[in-house]
Amino acid sequence: MEFFTPLTQTPSLPLLFVVSFLAATVLPLGSEWLLVLMIAQGFSITETVITASVGNYVGSCTTFVIGLYGSTFIINKVLRIDSTQLERAKRIYEKYGTWSLLMSWFPIIGDPICLVAGIFKVGWFRYSVLVFIGKFVRYATVAYLAHKTMS
Repeated sequence: MEFFTPLTQTPSLPLLFVVSFLAATVLPLGSEWLLVLMIAQGFSITETVITASVGNYVGSCTTFVIGLYGSTFIINKVLRIDSTQLERAKRIYEKYGTWSLLMSWFPIIGDPICLVAGIFKVGWFRYSVLVFIGKFVRYATVAYLAHKTMS
């Protein structure tokens, strides 16, 4: 555990990456507080926003992969959706749902949005672009507001 000691003693970009990663999983954790703290301590806004965005994006990819490879189990055992309901849901999602990935940063609904994208096998490139844009805009907005408030 000595390896993790420096990671937890003071705010750092690796710590921001890890916290942002974990915040994008099913763990009830936020990362904005650390981003604001680091900006207040003089860390580069650009570096913190990019680090948090990449960490949060990679974390959301774990949920996407769970949906992608666990779709049969989730559909049949957890949601108990029959094939008619599934096809209807898939048509609706294909028509409107992929754009919801821009909102994958929202608390509570963000994880299910990424999970459903995996279940319905959204293309990796489309998933990545939409999710990263949403997460980047969120962190950039938080950083801007934090910097503006402290100036």
